[in-house]
Amino acid sequence: MPETRSAPVTVPKLRAAKRRAGHAPLVMVTAYDAPGARIADAAGVDLILVGDSVANNVLGYRDTLQVTMENMAHHTAAVARARPEPMIVADLPWMSYHLDRVDTVRNGATLIRAGAQAVKLEGGSNRVPMIEALVAAEIPVMGHLGLTPQSVNAMGGYRVQGRDDAAAHALTVDAKAIVAAGCFAVVIEGVPESVGAAITESIDVPTIGIGAGPACDGQVLVFHDLLGFNDTAPKFVRRYADLGADAVAAMAAYAADVRSGAFPADAEVYH
Repeated sequence: MPETRSAPVTVPKLRAAKRRAGHAPLVMVTAYDAPGARIADAAGVDLILVGDSVANNVLGYRDTLQVTMENMAHHTAAVARARPEPMIVADLPWMSYHLDRVDTVRNGATLIRAGAQAVKLEGGSNRVPMIEALVAAEIPVMGHLGLTPQSVNAMGGYRVQGRDDAAAHALTVDAKAIVAAGCFAVVIEGVPESVGAAITESIDVPTIGIGAGPACDGQVLVFHDLLGFNDTAPKFVRRYADLGADAVAAMAAYAADVRSGAFPADAEVYH
């Protein structure tokens, strides 16, 4: 049986969902379509992230930089049509919040109209004007610090961030800045566990870790990673099933039955 959701799925209550205040850890998982959303809902997660990781996991791209606003709105709407109870957070894709405030708010509104209840963007102090503009338009914003996949070229690859004191301090400064600008929660990705703990302690909104250690106020994993649909996964992923192999075995059995004449059988034929 699925666990009961640990928190109400509204922005004001999630903003206060700190473990140090006695709140249970938040559970977030990605989903990109209605079936995925129904599975996440039935499992009792708190938040569904319609991530720009749809690029790697569904659309066949090598990185997230190819995803467009049209892609994100399409997949957000598909998730929303399942009417899941968890809060739906949608990623603003690369270059959708980098140019000016007007573009940022327009793109954020597109995702809200598609069915999201909040948007997520990557970056620290440099994103403060965009966060403030979204919040002023009453669009809730989740931040994302550390290993930010949309910066893969600038970072020189998918590398752990915050390994030295100066970099760790900079991440903490960024976290405080984006929270002051209005972020109701912050995803921390790909940092040493001590850095994840320090950022979590330094801000009054929940942190959601992905490769950031156990001290965060919640955790997020990619749907296809935790269920075993992907052949490889990062170090921080724990696989809870091997559905990719199960799917291949099932389809191979179907193909064998068709070729042998065992399918369809009498029970599967209309009379």
